Amino acid sequence: MIPRVRSPALPQNYTWLNTDKPLCLQELRGRVIILDFWTYCCINCLHVLPDIKYLEHKYKNSLIVIGVHSAKFDNEQETENIRQAILRYDIEHPVLVDKGFRVWQEYAVRAWPTFIVIDPEGYVIAHVSGEGNRDILDQLIEKLIREHQEKGTINFQEISLTLEKQRQPLITPLAFPGKVLATPEALFIADSGHHRLVMSSLDGEILHLIGKGKPGLTDGNFSTAQFFAPQGMAFDAVNQILYVADTENHALRQIDLKRQVVETIAGTGEQSRNIHPHGGAGLETPLNSPWDLVKVENSLFIAMAGSHQIWQMNLDTGMISTYAGTGAEGCVDGSLTESAFAQPSGITTNGQELFIADSEISSIRGVGLIEPYLVRTICGSGNLFGFGDIDGQGEEVRLQHCLGVTYANNFLWVADTYNHKIKLVSPNTGNCQTVLGDSSAELQDGQGKITRFFEPSGLSVIDSHLYISDTNNHAIRRVDLNTLEVTTLQFPGLCAPDVCIPKNV
Repeated sequence: MIPRVRSPALPQNYTWLNTDKPLCLQELRGRVIILDFWTYCCINCLHVLPDIKYLEHKYKNSLIVIGVHSAKFDNEQETENIRQAILRYDIEHPVLVDKGFRVWQEYAVRAWPTFIVIDPEGYVIAHVSGEGNRDILDQLIEKLIREHQEKGTINFQEISLTLEKQRQPLITPLAFPGKVLATPEALFIADSGHHRLVMSSLDGEILHLIGKGKPGLTDGNFSTAQFFAPQGMAFDAVNQILYVADTENHALRQIDLKRQVVETIAGTGEQSRNIHPHGGAGLETPLNSPWDLVKVENSLFIAMAGSHQIWQMNLDTGMISTYAGTGAEGCVDGSLTESAFAQPSGITTNGQELFIADSEISSIRGVGLIEPYLVRTICGSGNLFGFGDIDGQGEEVRLQHCLGVTYANNFLWVADTYNHKIKLVSPNTGNCQTVLGDSSAELQDGQGKITRFFEPSGLSVIDSHLYISDTNNHAIRRVDLNTLEVTTLQFPGLCAPDVCIPKNV
C-alpha cells in the first residue's frame, strides 16, 4: 500500500479506444478504478488479461478498468495497431493511448504490467506490478467496496461502452492467423482469432476445419474440440499427426488426422508460475504460453514464450522439460543451462541447431542440438530496447519484435513482425537483408520490396514457395521464391465460425 494521493487527471485530448468519448476520473467518482499499464507485445501483459476480465465481470457495477497503453516498440505507438491488438485479445475495457509516456510518468510507473488502484473518492491507494496478482486485487476491491458502502461514497452504476469489436466484428474468414505450416500433404493454418485450425490444399481448397471456433480446452473430434488462440505447429508425416502449441490454454495438442481426433498431450490448462528449469510428465506439468514448435526425430522443441525458455518433449515417453534458458528475461549466450531468452516466439531447425525468433530482444538466436550444445546470437542487438530496421551483419542488425522464422536451403526466412517485412538471414555469417515489404502496414501483392504486410508472424517454406501468416491482414500470402512474386491466397467457401457453413468440409 502507498499513501493516499489524488489521482492525476487522464488526458482528454489523447486517443481513446473502446469508448465513444474520453473518460474523466472526476466523473467516475463512486467507482473503484484500476489503471492497467500495458504494451501489446508484452507476454506478461497478455497473461493478466484473464485476471482483468474476471474482475470486470465480478464487479461490473462498481469497478472500471482503463487500459493505459504505453508503447515499448515504435510500431506499438500507432493507434490502428493498438486497435488490432484490442480486437485480437478481446479487450472489453476502455484503452487510453499514452502518447510519449505522459500518464506512465505522472503515475510513476516502472514496469509492464502495472496496476494502479484508485478508490471511489479519487485517491490512488495501491500500486501492483507483474503477474499473478488477481487475488490481491480481488480482496482489495472487495474491501474498498465495503468501506465506501459504509461511507455512502460508492456508485453502483454500469457504464455503457462502445467496443472496437462492435465497430469492427471479426467476421473475416481468417482472424489474426498466427502461424502457418506447409507440408506436401496440406497447408495448416493456425486461425488464432477464431480458435481453430484450418487444413487446406496448398492452393486454398478447404480440407478440414479443426475446432469448434470458440475458446476452450476440449478434446474430441474435429467439430467438438476447442482451442484457445493456437499458434505454432509441427507435422509428423509418417503417423499423420499435427502437433499444436495451444498458446492461451498453456497446452500442447495432438491432432490425429487419420482418426480425426484432438488430444491434449502436455499442460494442465493452467499457466505455470515456475520460471526455473524443471519438467515432468507431460499431462502433469503446467506450461507457460507455448508459442511455436518444431519436431526433431522423436522430440518436440517448444518456444516457451511465457517463461523465456526452450523446452523439449520426448514423444516416446511423454516427458517434458526445459531444454535451454534460466527463465530470466534477457540475452545470454553460452551453455544451455546459463543461457537466457526474451519471449521466444518462433522456432525452426536444420537438424543440428535450433533457430529462434527471440521477439523481445528483436534477435535471431541459435541453440545447439549437438556438442558442444551452445546458445549464440546470430543477428540483432540482443538488447531489450535495441530495436529498429537496419540490414547488415550480426550485432549491427536491427529487427523489431520478430515473431516468425523458418529454415530452408541454408538460410533463415524471418518475419520481422513490427517492421512489416520478411528478411533473409544467413545463420553462418549473421548477414540479414530485407527481401519483401516496404515497412507500410497494408496488404499489397506484387514483387519483392514493393509488397506490403501487416504484422506478419508465421512462415513456412515448401519447394519453391514461401507461405506467410499475414496476421493483421487476416490473410495467408504465398511467395514464388524464383520471382519473389507475392499473392494473397484465396480460400473459397471458408467463413468465420457461425457465419456460414464452408463448402468441401
